[in-house]
Amino acid sequence: MAKGYWIARIDVRDAEGYKGYIATAKPAFERFGAHFLARGGAFHELEGAARGRNVVIEFPSVQHALDCYNSAEYQAAKLIRQQYADGEMVIVEGA
Repeated sequence: MAKGYWIARIDVRDAEGYKGYIATAKPAFERFGAHFLARGGAFHELEGAARGRNVVIEFPSVQHALDCYNSAEYQAAKLIRQQYADGEMVIVEGA
């Protein structure tokens, strides 16, 4: 079974408010086996417009990644994130 990956590119508008998103999302990430591969580290802008924060999260499968995103726990966190940050997110199937 191929792993699933969340790839998120985020601009945080309010760092203090964003902490609420991180705390609220944590139970969903734990429940669905999330493993953070990259979380806001240094990056090199090569093509296109970059965002200030880049996150790559590995899940045991694409279904786990989708289930995490669609879970009640994550949907509550998403509402907080959208108050304090802008960005894009995709789920990608691993090789």
